[in-house]
Amino acid sequence: MDLRKIQRTSGGTFFVCLPKNWAERNGIDRGSIVSVTETADGQLAINPKYGVERAPQVAVIKPTPLLDREIVEKYLLGYDIIRVEAKERISPIDRERVKQASSHLVGLEIIEEDYSKIVMQCLLEPSTFPPQKILRREYSIASGMHRDAVTALIEGDVHLAENVVARDNEVNRLYFLLVRVLRTVIQNPGLSEKLGILPIDCLDYRLTASLVESIGDQSACIGEKVIKLGEAKIAENLSQLVLKFHTVTYESHENAINAVFSRDVSMAESVRSEGDKVAAMFDEIETAVRDQPADVGPHILAVASSINRIYDNSLDIADLVMPKLL
Repeated sequence: MDLRKIQRTSGGTFFVCLPKNWAERNGIDRGSIVSVTETADGQLAINPKYGVERAPQVAVIKPTPLLDREIVEKYLLGYDIIRVEAKERISPIDRERVKQASSHLVGLEIIEEDYSKIVMQCLLEPSTFPPQKILRREYSIASGMHRDAVTALIEGDVHLAENVVARDNEVNRLYFLLVRVLRTVIQNPGLSEKLGILPIDCLDYRLTASLVESIGDQSACIGEKVIKLGEAKIAENLSQLVLKFHTVTYESHENAINAVFSRDVSMAESVRSEGDKVAAMFDEIETAVRDQPADVGPHILAVASSINRIYDNSLDIADLVMPKLL
């Protein structure tokens, strides 16, 4: 930390000297123009690159067994261009892995390709993707998956279950997009102001998005169990127990996510108050499953476990709710 004393001219203007090393490092001299931005918490951010177009960040990676993971990593770190380069020819398997990885990441497109390299570029402008909207969209899909997965179970609708499983990919895409935007916001105070989100809030958004993504994963697991059940019939009393269990947990994550956006602590606490009811319902289903055939009982119990985990995710989201600042 470099402390500086504020000076004042006879005309009443306040000024402070910039650190010499910082100014020289950033090419600042007499007559240079910098931008000064006031952040929401009252700090001033000085940008020495005012009016200078940001050079694209480029990452170069080699084909390895972790190729798809490295592509996701560079995307999340905010790289604009990701180049996959091989000494010789890129194998058909690695080529397919690159295409699969890019298809799971919003805005990442292959713009150049030959026998030894594949170039991908992220065509997104972060300022056009407010984190709140991405999170709302991610939650909308995940909550719809939860609802439809249980509907598919009750109605024995395998096609709807398959649709639920397919939607999980879109939830993952939005989660990765949100992580990329949040990391960009943290590194760019100006963008933070433009998008209306403080850097200190980015961690809570990241955690919330991860928990919403988990709700999508658990819903996909329910869909997979419905597919395995196929045309197997579920007893009416058990169907009703699962439906009631679903209703309580669904309302819980709806209240939790609404509490995050509204900063309503009392609404968040209402999620925790459902804990005893959720535990009792799970025990009731666990008891009822014992009377079911061997080809049905374990799948229904797995469904109930997934719904229970969804409630746990809702509880964790609610725990992130902070009261409004006065």
